[in-house]
Amino acid sequence: MEIDPFVFRLSIFILSIFIGYYVVWSVTPSLHTPLMSVTNAISSVIIVGAIIAALASDTEKIFDTASIYGYLAIILAAINIFGGFLVTQRMLAMYKKKKKDK
Repeated sequence: MEIDPFVFRLSIFILSIFIGYYVVWSVTPSLHTPLMSVTNAISSVIIVGAIIAALASDTEKIFDTASIYGYLAIILAAINIFGGFLVTQRMLAMYKKKKKDK
């Protein structure tokens, strides 16, 4: 009996969602900033792969399936990176000492 590749990949995707959820929510607040930095680094690698997928077309068509998914991946990873920088800045601002007024 052979397992359908789509079902196999879908089950891996669903398991990775659960694992990611429990990993992120079990991190202590002091480690969120390094975690966001690692997430930004992973997203930058995803953008490189997405650019390759968006531009690697054998046909002369601009909008084939690989290009559309590549552009969508670029947009989503860019949102993730910029959101990660905003969260990192906010977390670092929480740890800065406040200046006392004289």
